[in-house]
Amino acid sequence: MKKYISWNVNGLRAVLKKGFMEYFENQKPDIIGLQEIKLSEGQLDLELPGYYTYYNYAEKKGYSGTAIFTKIKPISVTYGIGIEEHDKEGRVITAEYDNIYFVTVYTPNSKSELERLDYRMVWEDEFRKYLKTLEKTKPIIVCGDLNVAHCEIDLKNPKTNTRNAGFTIEERNKFTELLESGFIDTFRYFYPNKEYAYSWWSYRGNARKNNTGWRIDYFCVSDSLKDKIVDAEIHSEIEGSDHCPVLLYSKI
Repeated sequence: MKKYISWNVNGLRAVLKKGFMEYFENQKPDIIGLQEIKLSEGQLDLELPGYYTYYNYAEKKGYSGTAIFTKIKPISVTYGIGIEEHDKEGRVITAEYDNIYFVTVYTPNSKSELERLDYRMVWEDEFRKYLKTLEKTKPIIVCGDLNVAHCEIDLKNPKTNTRNAGFTIEERNKFTELLESGFIDTFRYFYPNKEYAYSWWSYRGNARKNNTGWRIDYFCVSDSLKDKIVDAEIHSEIEGSDHCPVLLYSKI
């Protein structure tokens, strides 16, 4: 069985000072996908014996970015989705293996006043097309901060957030489209009715202490992997970022 982890670390250098290595060495994942590493090339020399490491840096300093650390050497690794306007922010890495593609993604935030919602809608369609193109070759495990709480059960205060970034009907519908195109939200597959299961908390108002959170970090898999997935977890006790790690256990 394989263990996969996804974690928006909100700055990899910062989280390294807040227990990242202790968690990583305790978990020993087969593959971990990171988001929001906030790094430029050359800013970090991280030795991880037994792992191959891949980084996708944003052009803008201290912003966005993704990483994959993997025990298994990929057949190939690609960065971005092949569309220049979407590939300047370091948001996607795809590692190809014998039986699957493993994709880590940091979906653009629609921001306050929804100033980036129109761009987000374009991104959603292009990213979904990218995944469906990959899927013609082999099934996909995609993980990351998708910046959307899909249903009311996925955040503490749905009624007051309906026009806030991450819970607009537009963003939620795009996630529905992704699932309807042939993907499974693995946590909800195993725990369809589990409440108060969140992966992100605002730094304001004691949100984490009060568990006033959102579930916006996911593992989604191709429908064809349904019989291969074993369990999903949210490690909400792990601090160091405003997000916590989420996990997938799989036979593939």
